[in-house]
Amino acid sequence: LKRLDLTAILLGLLPRDRRQRLDAWAPDRIEVPSGSKVRIDYADPEAPVLAVRLQEVFGLRETPRIAGGRVPLTLHLLSPAHRPVQVTQDLASFWRSTYFEVKKDLKGRYPKHYWPDDPLEAMPTRHVRPRG
Repeated sequence: LKRLDLTAILLGLLPRDRRQRLDAWAPDRIEVPSGSKVRIDYADPEAPVLAVRLQEVFGLRETPRIAGGRVPLTLHLLSPAHRPVQVTQDLASFWRSTYFEVKKDLKGRYPKHYWPDDPLEAMPTRHVRPRG
């Protein structure tokens, strides 16, 4: 019994139209500006978490939402080493205020990585530097 994937079994019982609605309402993954499809953690259904490297969300102006736009994801913005550097449900505020402090710290620890002055206009990347 421990080896059974109960979630997959239960989802398999849903008719296709209901499964599609569920996927739209509470997706398993979300595509971020870098093109990566990042898994959403629903361990706390009141505050689902998207843990993503900071550089992969450059250009994203607002916090992604699920449940028809009703529920903001809690963003765990990660360093290049996949360690949390900021947790927020208000990405717009993070870019306006806290990003510059975080950038200064990360630029010192990860000097080869891309830390733009304007993260809203910057190209998102999965790599050390954007590929153009």
